[in-house]
Amino acid sequence: MPKYRVRFNSPTVLTFSLIAVVIYFINRIVPGFTLKLFAAPPSISWGQPLDYFRLVSHVAGHASWGHLLGNLAYILLLGPLLEEKYGSSTLTLMMAVTAVVTGLVNAALFSTGLLGASGIVFMFIILASMADARKGTIPLTFILVAMIFIGTELVNALRADNISQSAHLIGGGLGAAFGSTWTKHRRKS
Repeated sequence: MPKYRVRFNSPTVLTFSLIAVVIYFINRIVPGFTLKLFAAPPSISWGQPLDYFRLVSHVAGHASWGHLLGNLAYILLLGPLLEEKYGSSTLTLMMAVTAVVTGLVNAALFSTGLLGASGIVFMFIILASMADARKGTIPLTFILVAMIFIGTELVNALRADNISQSAHLIGGGLGAAFGSTWTKHRRKS
């Protein structure tokens, strides 16, 4: 009978997921921990070093167990495939850029904080739909996912639901940009 061993196959995705789970449980023990350190502020105080950290860290904080599991389901499903295609360091960079851009746009345009990895989830969804992009073509899956994604987010933006559709749209836009940029770059090399 063959022996199987568990392999840490996707370091970026698994490390991020583990950090998010640990933060969630610390917040259960120390209420307010997540909002203090892992939520993007509604406005940036450029003289406050903690605000710079929170521009990135907000993607690891989650409001509830359901919120966390919903995001992790997509991250753990799509992330390993993307990490294999683009590499751990590139995927880490994509995730960090998505965190910073969604945090900055949220602070510039809205009066609410930002919490959770939904921007990264939508970046992953669009990026995955572009996985088969070839020179001179646009994958039909990308077009369909983008139409469904944008339509759903525009409809949801009309409801008051405490969900940042802007983070979803920005994440998706960044996923499309990353997919286009890195696909072109990978073809050249």
